[in-house]
Amino acid sequence: MIIGTVREIKKGENRVGLTPAGAGMLVRDGHSVLVESKAGQGSGFPDQEYASQGAKVMAEPKDIWQAADMIVKVKEPLEQEYGFLRQGLILFTYLHLAAEERLTRVLVEKGVIGVAYETVELDDLSKPLLSPMSEVAGRMAVQIGMHYLERTNGGSGKLLSGIPGVLPGTVTIIGSGMAGTNAARLSHALGAKTYVIGVRQSELRKIDDMFKGQVITLASNPANIEQSVAQSDIVIGTVAVTGAAAPRLVSRELVRKMKPGSVIVDVSIDQGGCFETSRPTSHAEPTYVEEGVTHYCVTNMPGAVPNTSTAALTNATLPYMIRIASLGLSEAARRDKALAKGINTYNGRLTNEAVARHFKLKYEPLQL
Repeated sequence: MIIGTVREIKKGENRVGLTPAGAGMLVRDGHSVLVESKAGQGSGFPDQEYASQGAKVMAEPKDIWQAADMIVKVKEPLEQEYGFLRQGLILFTYLHLAAEERLTRVLVEKGVIGVAYETVELDDLSKPLLSPMSEVAGRMAVQIGMHYLERTNGGSGKLLSGIPGVLPGTVTIIGSGMAGTNAARLSHALGAKTYVIGVRQSELRKIDDMFKGQVITLASNPANIEQSVAQSDIVIGTVAVTGAAAPRLVSRELVRKMKPGSVIVDVSIDQGGCFETSRPTSHAEPTYVEEGVTHYCVTNMPGAVPNTSTAALTNATLPYMIRIASLGLSEAARRDKALAKGINTYNGRLTNEAVARHFKLKYEPLQL
């Protein structure tokens, strides 16, 4: 199979879909790997590293899109790339289609086989290809929140950790999955008073055991959300529903009740966000102030730490790439139910029921 990876053109995105080492493993398995020149530069992977692993470095992205059987990316295609999409092309990337109606329609119209990292799901409901970026984003969210709490950055001027004789700040994390747990890990390590709100009791119990009761866990309901959010210095939204838009759990009215100079970090913004006041931002202009609260809603947070993020992502995606390349997507998906769940569009059909329902489009069950 011919596998291609191209430079990400989303503003502030420095990750790349494949490391040189990953490219080398595919080449050694007998596949051809095409890499756009400077695609890995932002992640610290120069062209010569790909070439030394047997990949072919090419100057024009359109040549890679045309030649490849499978394109491996990080982010969803942008409008400038829609012209490269074609019937039967396997597109392996984060798609987040619940926030992208136009892209959804384009993928269906052009007959692209869209395999979304974020909907590959194991029997225990874990998401092996989303987890690495959830780990990164969860930890980054606390770091970012601390930064914008500083008075010089528009915040309340509170030191999150506190010092002896002075109370620490308070962090509320909505969502108890991978991103939420990692946010709690860093928040607790810094000494902040930390709340985690979640819907799954099993996850809340795991967090309670992990932190020996020092992180406060709460069942997700309007009363708990309102009480926790209103008293917090940083509120982090990490809620995700597989393939669907994130639920809006924090209303504008509740944001208005937050303390002036507090910070919202919406990790769920890729799927529409879980705050009524959220709207997508970029690394170039990451924040805005709404109702006296600083909002950070960058849709590709891990792109700010691309070396770590690219390595972590390739660790997770490479086994799936190898299976798809060696067996063909249909056979690989027949053998692996988790991979089959990742197929959102297939030869002109929309095969993700949640996305179809969200946009009121025709849903067709996957038939390989």
